Amino acid sequence: MTPSLLDVETRAQQSLGISRQITGLSEPRKDVETRARQSLGNSGDPIYRAVADAVAERHSGGGILIDVRCGAGNLWSYLRSRFDRYVGVDVVRYEGLPDTVEFHRIDLDTGRAPLPDGAGDAVVAVETIEHLENPRAFVRELTRLARPGGWMVVTTPNQLSLLSKMTLVVKNEFNAFQSGSYPAHLTALLEADLRRIGGECGWLDVAVAYTHSGRIPGTARHWPRSLSRLIPRTLSDNVLVIGRSPTAPSRPSTGRVADP
Repeated sequence: MTPSLLDVETRAQQSLGISRQITGLSEPRKDVETRARQSLGNSGDPIYRAVADAVAERHSGGGILIDVRCGAGNLWSYLRSRFDRYVGVDVVRYEGLPDTVEFHRIDLDTGRAPLPDGAGDAVVAVETIEHLENPRAFVRELTRLARPGGWMVVTTPNQLSLLSKMTLVVKNEFNAFQSGSYPAHLTALLEADLRRIGGECGWLDVAVAYTHSGRIPGTARHWPRSLSRLIPRTLSDNVLVIGRSPTAPSRPSTGRVADP
């Protein structure tokens, strides 16, 4: 039987004489569980497709995919052919997550994933960062989990979309951060914020992409995909920031990340 990444981490700690209460560290607070269950553990198909495309474009294949806030594990069906192994991390274990999946339960606001440094060839966080109190600490943890040169993808609601801007003008709230989304959605981040955070964590080759899927304001309909591709920042409801893990330890950068 292949040992889990947690087994590898535990053995490494024991060999160094390190004692660590993983269960206590990963036990989520009740309010965090409530927020997590409000999100239902699923994201939209356009988001999963955009993430899968971003990863497939950059990752040559094989290795381990770590899905942080994995929900029901839906992303795995989009990337199964690209990786040898899938590891899910989340606050709760959602219904629908296959029993065969290696899963670790952890409070992403306060805990460190019980996985070794550099465990993942790709580390993905789909619609997660907006649920957390400290986005910078979270991205530092994603960076720790990625192997040197490995890829990371973070997605979040796009505050620069036409829908979000119109909602802000009319209601003084971003669309995905209205009262009905609280407390599940806590932290609204702009594209510039995502770039800066990635740069601070030493990410290389930082790029931004969009889902090419956005709702037409005041309706339940979506913009034609062909139109969303022409002006993706304006007509996409979600944004992705993509970066490569530093190949060697580096100090946090305060410099500007260049536009792709």
